[in-house]
Amino acid sequence: MQDISPQPWSQIPAVVDVLGALRRIVEEHAAMPERPLPTERHLSARLGVSRRAVRHALATLEAEGKIWRRQGKGTFIGPAPALSAPTLSRLASRTNFYEIMEVRLHLEPSIAQLAAHRASAEQIALISRMAERLSSYSPDTDPATLERWDSAFHRSLAEACGNRLFLDLFEVIDRIRNDAAWQSMRARARTPGGRRQSARQHLEIAAAVAARDAARAATVMRQHVALHQENLLRAMHGDGDPALVHAANGILLSQT
Repeated sequence: MQDISPQPWSQIPAVVDVLGALRRIVEEHAAMPERPLPTERHLSARLGVSRRAVRHALATLEAEGKIWRRQGKGTFIGPAPALSAPTLSRLASRTNFYEIMEVRLHLEPSIAQLAAHRASAEQIALISRMAERLSSYSPDTDPATLERWDSAFHRSLAEACGNRLFLDLFEVIDRIRNDAAWQSMRARARTPGGRRQSARQHLEIAAAVAARDAARAATVMRQHVALHQENLLRAMHGDGDPALVHAANGILLSQT
């Protein structure tokens, strides 16, 4: 019996021809990376094919890193430019503690949930070791040391979640957390009881990831970030320090 199942679009000759034609157009524009390629409409008319066929072929080239697209600007030669350091600096200068904690409260539970699904055995072992290391520190441990290991623990989860964009978003937040104003606030918010609870949560998150319990990992991470959010708010408003309250409400983080 003849196989009449539909072919993947990449195997349809007409689209393959479009892809080959677009490769040649990309090569022609290689010397002009700053100039956008012709629009989908123009390419469709030029090649005598549907815009859908052009769109599929462009998607293939984008996945290969041959082109990148920006809405409202056009399609350009080469891989998409990376997020630049000045952009990160502008982000840091425009945000505040409330916004950082709000983003963490939404981002990090998802990271923990994915890590529980996707972490390798080596990554699980690393996450567990870091959680144990954080729980072993004494009350007089240098705050900067705690911050470094706390950052490493959360980064290990972001790396284990298996999503490059989630990891990039985490790196942006983590860079902002390294700001001097943030470090000062974290030091004020840290209490012996809060440290013990935070250490227990690190261990619980690591255990949930090791058990592949994604729901539990997300729940404890949400509680963990909420704990830090509550402690930060208490430190800012409980101390009654006008500079701290202004820092929390306004644009507070220095250019980095």
